Amino acid sequence: MDQRERIFNLPRVIVWVAGILFAIHLVRGFLPYQSGVTVLILFGFIPARFGEAAAFLPGGEAARLWTPLTYALLHADWMHLGVNLLWMLSFGSAVARRFGAVRFLGLSAVAAIAGAFAQYVAMPGDETLVIGASAAVSGVTAAAARFAFAPGGPLAGGWGRGEGFLIPDPGLRASLLNPYAAFFILVWFAINLLFGVESIVPGADGLIAWQAHIGGFLAGLFLFPLFDPVGRAAPR
Repeated sequence: MDQRERIFNLPRVIVWVAGILFAIHLVRGFLPYQSGVTVLILFGFIPARFGEAAAFLPGGEAARLWTPLTYALLHADWMHLGVNLLWMLSFGSAVARRFGAVRFLGLSAVAAIAGAFAQYVAMPGDETLVIGASAAVSGVTAAAARFAFAPGGPLAGGWGRGEGFLIPDPGLRASLLNPYAAFFILVWFAINLLFGVESIVPGADGLIAWQAHIGGFLAGLFLFPLFDPVGRAAPR
């Protein structure tokens, strides 16, 4: 751990990801209006792009290859970015300490793609632009729930000890039966479903892509073992 890590008290990959997202949003703020719109459409996720609308959008059909991932690098405003970064720092740090940089980035990317897929399945012809790292952050949040609340885990008394991040995975069933983990997951789903209800209320802005959040969360929850380098706990 170098001096910079001691200052931030965060895994290096978290600091780098936060810096990149911050830099992207900062640079976008200096672009001319039309150029900024083009960047959003070219790299943001639009469900309708996977239909005939692709021919009329920047990037055409080729943009189908990168937009399910690159949309996670863009944010609507500083508040949007700040909330995602705060959530990532809070829960992504535990996952990054356990996974390491490559696995952490891999899970984040898969969760982002899963979020885009969920958004498409829910609204296949929708032309609304979807941006933000929320699905990726939701994925690492779910991954943290798989081990952080287990006895000796980071959120169960093991935060100050390095081994708290490396406890064996208790398994999905045990995680769901853990009252603290179960409560956390239920509250997370309740909040996101509330976002969904508000988005269909007349007069609501409908800007929260809650379907993408849920898609990313489920990816992190179920695909956790594919990225986890620690492995399962011995069955009792």
